[in-house]
Amino acid sequence: MSNKSPPPRPAPRLYLATPVVDDPASLLAELPALLAAADVAAVLLRLKETDQRTMISRIKALAPVVQNAGAALLVDGHHELVARGGADGAHLTGIATLEEAMPSLKPDRIAGVGGLTTRHDSMNAGEMGADYVLFGEPDATGERPSAQAIAERLDWWAELFEPPCVGFATSIEEAHAFAASGADFVLVGDVIWADPRGPKAALVEADAAIKKAHAALAVGQA
Repeated sequence: MSNKSPPPRPAPRLYLATPVVDDPASLLAELPALLAAADVAAVLLRLKETDQRTMISRIKALAPVVQNAGAALLVDGHHELVARGGADGAHLTGIATLEEAMPSLKPDRIAGVGGLTTRHDSMNAGEMGADYVLFGEPDATGERPSAQAIAERLDWWAELFEPPCVGFATSIEEAHAFAASGADFVLVGDVIWADPRGPKAALVEADAAIKKAHAALAVGQA
């Protein structure tokens, strides 16, 4: 048996959730500078519910902007629109939705999943081929686990399983804590868009926080 320690985990990266998009014009204007300012791996497009044709045209408008910046565009739900809109994948909620979406997304597109309330669900998602698991997002009533519980779940997953895990952060402090717990990606949304300094300053700060947490971990492991 080798005594070599496992290779160090790469630094966590940001996963940016958009506001709910109705008219994409302002987001289109803002995104290039945001994506250039921080290390954003992917953008989660939250679409306002409307007719399919309109939603597809909004995906088509935003996909090239995100992809040209070197990030992936994932659609929140609506896995049936991913290919037609030119997106890179979908974020799904719950095991049943993941199972339903897999045939339309695999093998070419990303299928990420949240809404995993138990460890058993999380393991099932991994076995089904989810490209990442998300922990810590609010449920339908707006409730979410404590930051400590989310950090513990991320730590458990990162220790035992191969697919990446994502922590849903509602503050810069949570972004730091979740990166320190082993999250591969940190999902930020409203905390960025609602920042009084503007989204760019908030995104840069979140990026710095997760990189700082990772650097401290690396020092601890050395």
